Amino acid sequence: MDYPVIYRIKQRFDEYKIVNIEQAVQKELEVLKERNAIKPGMNIAVTCGSRGIANISLIIKTTVDYLKDLGARPFIIPAMGSHGGATAEGQAMVLEKLGVTLETIGVPVVSCMDVVKIGETPESVPIYMDKNAYNADGIIVINRVKPHTDFKGDIESGLLKMLAVGLGKHKGCSIIHANGLTDTIPKVARTILEKAHVIFGLAILENSKDETYKLKGLFPQDFEREERLLLKEAKSIVPKLPWDYLDILVVQEMGKTFSGTGMDTKVIGRIRVFGEEEMEKPCINKIVVLDLSDNSYGNALGIGLADITTKTLVDKIDFDVTYANTIPTTYLERGKIPVIMKDDREAIKTAMMTVGNVPLDQLKLAIIPNTLHLEEIYATKAAIETLKDKDKISVLDKGHPLNFDESGSLIINWRR
Repeated sequence: MDYPVIYRIKQRFDEYKIVNIEQAVQKELEVLKERNAIKPGMNIAVTCGSRGIANISLIIKTTVDYLKDLGARPFIIPAMGSHGGATAEGQAMVLEKLGVTLETIGVPVVSCMDVVKIGETPESVPIYMDKNAYNADGIIVINRVKPHTDFKGDIESGLLKMLAVGLGKHKGCSIIHANGLTDTIPKVARTILEKAHVIFGLAILENSKDETYKLKGLFPQDFEREERLLLKEAKSIVPKLPWDYLDILVVQEMGKTFSGTGMDTKVIGRIRVFGEEEMEKPCINKIVVLDLSDNSYGNALGIGLADITTKTLVDKIDFDVTYANTIPTTYLERGKIPVIMKDDREAIKTAMMTVGNVPLDQLKLAIIPNTLHLEEIYATKAAIETLKDKDKISVLDKGHPLNFDESGSLIINWRR
């Protein structure tokens, strides 16, 4: 079979970033001192999730050091729902991989799956919370605000979700997913803000290169209002594919490092959640995913969003970990294994054979390293001709045929 010629293209995004992270964090935390919000001797739970947030260990350490200077006794709480295999040991291990440990931060990581019931929503949905966080003298919530991969709303992923789902641990996470994230997260978070000792929140925005773009400190009464505004801003800077339609999208690598669902649903245009309306754009006929990030440690949640994959990827899947993350969400479609081919060449060949009667010179195919890094993309001429916002995109080379090595692995060179 003949394969198409591909060209390297570059998208231009807003690349502003915060250079001095410690100074920026300290500036946001200064209001705690001004309002005398922290008293000496207070036990303060500082949250940390499982997402790959830029500078997260530095942000948390700076926060912890500031609290120590005020005389508090901070500790770290994993706030990641059912991630980490839904075990205390697994969640502590996730934080270790993010650089958040007793040795690096200077305070203990208190990882426990025990929860306490603190109330119910108006619809009688029970609300659970990590017992160590609930029993602390205060809680500081740190999380990135960004579009969520499971649903659309004016509150998606951020401080409120960390309170409702992250601190709900496995039990609370499962209940909230079963009752609908869009409506349930704000209601659960409001009750938590009323009944728990939440003192402060630090919201993080990232630019298109997943670098720290903005930090904003918030008091609890401002969480919901400000998070709506921050989400709008985050959506305006998040990287996207520059097409409304593609015949084939090849994702070289998926995994939790890049998205909570392995592949960002808003990037690939597929949500696969019962009851949630599917996106109209982008529309992609066939999605091929070639490999699983080593940093995902076998968690292949989101593999079901693809149509075709490889034996290389499937052999890396830890099904216990994947299902421990998939089942509590109730979105089983995302855990299903797509068509498996022996190597990259056969996977892409199968996609080309199943998109319909599309001539080679008219094939709209694009290749991305993952769904997080979209500044540099390879694409066919037919795809380039249908680009949106062409003034923000440059073609960087004269093109070369799609190539594979002797083992059938795709040969491609990313320069980011």
